[in-house]
This record gives sequence, structure tokens and C-alpha cells, in this order.
Amino acid sequence: MTLIAILSGAGISTDSGIPDYRGPNGLWRRDPEAEKLVTYDYYVADPDIRRRSWLMRRDSETWHAEPNAAHHAIAALEQAGVPVRVITQNVDGLHQLAGVPARKVLELHGSARAVVCTGCAARSSMAEALERVAAGEADPPCLLCGGILKSTTVMFGQRLDQRVLSESIAIAKACEVFIAVGTSLQVQPAASLAGIAAEAGARLIIVNAEATPYDELAAEVVREPIGTALPELLKRYPA
Repeated sequence: MTLIAILSGAGISTDSGIPDYRGPNGLWRRDPEAEKLVTYDYYVADPDIRRRSWLMRRDSETWHAEPNAAHHAIAALEQAGVPVRVITQNVDGLHQLAGVPARKVLELHGSARAVVCTGCAARSSMAEALERVAAGEADPPCLLCGGILKSTTVMFGQRLDQRVLSESIAIAKACEVFIAVGTSLQVQPAASLAGIAAEAGARLIIVNAEATPYDELAAEVVREPIGTALPELLKRYPA
């Protein structure tokens, strides 16, 4: 049975109300200072940056977002028995909320739904940390060692989890179909997965509003809105 790998980027979640930070109107373009809030060196060195980062997390659209038609289409495909692996650049957890088993989702850039201590590496839920922020802790420390807490997202200046990256590369090499959806394919090393899949013989399909550096390698490029285009595309692969 055909193994389908899906690389998802910010564009798949915009219909859920989560903004594209890197797009033409994205936050990083509109407010370059905002990048400091998610840059590791600034974060660990500056308590004010951390306080602002916690407010940004508190006010994130992620907590109100629901999976949209594209997320549900992927989950339905997996639930129908088709071998599916999701490799995502997103940190919103919407693939899992839609019903894709967590073990079949590789989060290249981590998750916004948990926190980790930069000192002792203890982990806990983001919900618990945000409750402490709401109770008046502007920069809640680790309850075990007093260290600095951050979300389990990969900040600028941090390396990707090498296990997750290695698994993603293995899937790109093994799949028969590789669908890149809602990603500009400009952020490395995630973008290189499209090239790895194509080189290994997979049918590369790109679903994205704008051109990407990998369009020439693709067997098919779809410019239609993701919320309608992806569900139609996935109908080609019945169990």
C-alpha cells in the first residue's frame, strides 16, 4: 500500500485562524523585534524578553484554533487505513487534534503545547504554565529546579531534534507520495525533505499559494486554496 508523507507548513493552519509568521504580511516581517521573543539567546539572557514571550503565548490564537478541512482530510485518510506520516513545521498540534495519532506526527519545530526547563529539562504542560502566568507569575520558573522555562518549540538559534529530523528523512526516502502543503519550502532543513523524496523516486506534489524553490521537481503543483484542494487531492488514495 502506498506510503504517503505529508509535509505541512503554516499555510495549512491559516484557515484555523493561526497567522503565517513568515508570509508577506507575517508577524516577522511586520515587527522584526518580535523575533527576539522566540530567539533563544535573547530569551535566556533577558527577563523582559521572557515576560513578553509569556504574554505572547498567553494571547496566542493557537488556544482558540480548531482543525480545519485540510487537517480533517489528512486524519480521515489515516483512519481509512492508508499509511500516512505527517511531518509538520507547525507547533500548533492541530494534526493531533484532528485525529492523527501522535506517533504518526513528526513535529520538526517542536510543540507550543508543552514547556521544558532549560536547566533540568523537566517537561510539563503549557496549560499549567499559563495558569501560573494568569495567577501573576510574569516569568514562571521551573518548579523543580528554579530554572528558566520555555515552550518546547525550537527557537531561533536552537538545533532541531536530531531524532525527529532523522525519522523525517527516512520517511522522505521511503514514501511513494510526498505532499508539501502550505509551506514555502524555504526554511531548511525541512524544505530539503521535498528534494530528498523526489530524488528517491517519490511523486512530489506541492500545494501552496506561492511558488517554491522545489516546484520544478514536482510532478504536480496546486495553487488552489488548501482547505478545498487538499481534501480533493487526498481522495485519490483510497484504502
